[in-house]
Amino acid sequence: MATAENPYAGQGPVLLDIGDDVGALVVRMPPDTEGLEVEIRPAGTTAKDGEAHRDDRHDHHDHDRSPRAAHPHVAVVGRPGRGGIAYTLVYPAVSQGDHELVPLPHGPVVMTVTVEGGRVTRETWPGVT
Repeated sequence: MATAENPYAGQGPVLLDIGDDVGALVVRMPPDTEGLEVEIRPAGTTAKDGEAHRDDRHDHHDHDRSPRAAHPHVAVVGRPGRGGIAYTLVYPAVSQGDHELVPLPHGPVVMTVTVEGGRVTRETWPGVT
């Protein structure tokens, strides 16, 4: 029997941890993406990870490389709002700077966002009207 990683995730408000050089990111999503998990990575990481992976296949002498660091990910959750259910990704603490959003498990970079420290950045997923 499979169990959810956190069966209570998405129920209730989200606590944001922002200040100084840490902001939060809220991305408006289409309803049909509910449950989709999306990873946030520093901009350029996806290309670097891909290049490192290709290099590893051809470099049989370097076996001491550490595995790629995991990046934070959250799921699309429908939350009650003023106008009904709002489907969003909420990243409660993100270092300021440019970041890529990548659907899991093996999606491409769908969008790049700029997060400002001490603020909540609001964006809309491509294709959402």
